Amino acid sequence: MTAMTPPRTGTTTVAASTWVPVGGALFVSAWGGNQFTPLLVMYKQEGLSGVTVDALLFVYVFGIAPALLIGGPASDRWGRRPLMLPAPILAGLGSVALALGAESVVLLSVGRLLSGIALGLAMAVGGSWVAELTIRSGTPAGVGARRATMCLTAGFGVGAAVAGVMAQWGPWPTVAPYVVTVILAAVSAVALWPVPETRFADRKQHGSLLADLRIPSAFTRRFLLVVAPVAPWVFGACAIAYAILPERLSGQTSVPIAFAAACCLIGLTAGFAIQSVGRRIDRPGTVRAMVVALAALAAGLVMAILADSSHSVAVTLLAAAVLGCGYGMALIGGLLEVQRIAGPDDLAGLTAVYYTLTYIGFAFPALLAWIAQTFPDLGYREFFGFGLVMIVIALALVLLGGRARPVNP
Repeated sequence: MTAMTPPRTGTTTVAASTWVPVGGALFVSAWGGNQFTPLLVMYKQEGLSGVTVDALLFVYVFGIAPALLIGGPASDRWGRRPLMLPAPILAGLGSVALALGAESVVLLSVGRLLSGIALGLAMAVGGSWVAELTIRSGTPAGVGARRATMCLTAGFGVGAAVAGVMAQWGPWPTVAPYVVTVILAAVSAVALWPVPETRFADRKQHGSLLADLRIPSAFTRRFLLVVAPVAPWVFGACAIAYAILPERLSGQTSVPIAFAAACCLIGLTAGFAIQSVGRRIDRPGTVRAMVVALAALAAGLVMAILADSSHSVAVTLLAAAVLGCGYGMALIGGLLEVQRIAGPDDLAGLTAVYYTLTYIGFAFPALLAWIAQTFPDLGYREFFGFGLVMIVIALALVLLGGRARPVNP
């Protein structure tokens, strides 16, 4: 049996370690997606405007969204391998463009877009592949989901930390961080090639791909009122924690790039740690997890106001941790709701819709930078205060939506 003739789902067993190359591709794709974040301060120091740099942070959402929404259904139709094999290659090409684009907004945009496509494919397809390989090795299904989450979170955190350290203290700060990613992506692409297919769908069972992209459960009352209002705050919290606050406090430390990387690592670590607690807080049929998430997000915004007012590095790091808890709690609460809302045939699709909504939060830095430039009398503390008002509105919607049935009929 060759790599080009994938086995039918469930017909063969695999070794317990077969999932590792796919997990590695998830790790590399997440690394490539988040390595740019702590370097925002560096690019602003290089002369790019705040609006431009923050817009570049958001550009990769235009790669993530279509890859998420199309990648999952397409992989159900044509298999995991054809959709996932390009992910580490695209991550590597994106890093090449970023390394060459220090003085070119166009190249930086291309790099961010390719990085986004790679991450979107990894999230939509790689997670399913890891889960299926885990099951076929005789390991319980839930382990596969945890493995995928672990690889993505580790890639987000380690990638940002390494990029920040290399840009702060290493040679060629606008190039060297991306070289590491290119090397990792090349290794990952080679390691991924022999992994067997786990999805070999009978095309006769499918309608058109367009029909596969329809997600009826995305229009249920519970999704629209309980999940959708909180979703943008998932990565909105991250954007505040390790994009906005580090830039605001960059003048208070002699190592601003490393400081941004530390905020990123602290926020993601807190978010990862809180997820295990979040599973215990969640109760089917209630909105308890989402209410706790909104409370943590509100506390994080209060800390952000204190950090911006005090110009304290310590308070900023604490704010990053609290915002990270809000991110993690909102993420796990939303995913658990999605699992209960989705119908039997659209779990992957509804998950993709949910992730797409979460990435709207990365527009926050660019939006705030534009508002600050357009309306100089307004400050970031006022913006954070407006965020608190929006969280109160989201809370009201969640409580209203909590009366809706949690399971899609």
